[in-house]
Amino acid sequence: MTTTATSRSAHNGFELPAIGFGTVDLRGVDGTTAIASAIDAGYRLIDSAFNYENEGVVGRALEQSGVDRSELLVTSKLPGRHHEAPLNRQSIEESRARLGVDAIDLHLIHWPNPRCDQYVEAWRAMIDARERGVVRQIGVSNFLPEHLERIESETGVRPVVNQIEIHPYFPQEDVLELHRERGILVEAWSPLGQGGEVLTEPVITNIAEGHGCTPAQVVLAWHLARGVIPIPRSSSPEHQRSNLAAADITLYGAEVEAITALGRSTGRMFDGDPAVHEEF
Repeated sequence: MTTTATSRSAHNGFELPAIGFGTVDLRGVDGTTAIASAIDAGYRLIDSAFNYENEGVVGRALEQSGVDRSELLVTSKLPGRHHEAPLNRQSIEESRARLGVDAIDLHLIHWPNPRCDQYVEAWRAMIDARERGVVRQIGVSNFLPEHLERIESETGVRPVVNQIEIHPYFPQEDVLELHRERGILVEAWSPLGQGGEVLTEPVITNIAEGHGCTPAQVVLAWHLARGVIPIPRSSSPEHQRSNLAAADITLYGAEVEAITALGRSTGRMFDGDPAVHEEF
């Protein structure tokens, strides 16, 4: 069988929980309630972004949860329009204020936007923010191997995390291996492929039946078996608890391989190839 772990360690010893909680589209009073519910269920890695327009909601949920701040790992992300160093600094200060934290535990560059070619400047500014203590750890999101290589070669600093698209239709096996070799933790956004078709795949439903669990739990267990940190989002307390319980499911190696084999050459959920996609 393939076993899972309760946490993942990066090249510098930084650790993240094996499963995080996504907050995209969770806003307002309902969003605060949903995020506080997730923290109450046991999630300790909370993922947000400047462009999600809900950092304030996340901050209120942190307060309402009653969980000590030291037990929580809060992530936010730098938008593409703030890659220039002065804007980078202002953006991080704004994120800190909205979140209501002295320091952001993990701050990521949201997209490389390579045609604008400012992501190295953004990375240098992120290094400066870490050195000033306003963020604790720095990483990236949606970076391709060539982007990772360039920021490290030009600054000498390797990200601790790369948050990328991974799900059964887009398993990214070669990319995962590269990250393992470099000690860069991989987080999966939309780890269930936004639900729908992938959760009805016979391979997945048959495995779920064999383990007495849900198809969503099988997919999350597949991520964990591959060393990936999935970040599912749900406003339902029942689904939140169910997703977190996927950490207790152990898949056989053949089951992991069968799910990985669902990968498609055109598996991306939208036209979001980081080599050309621009997001501001």
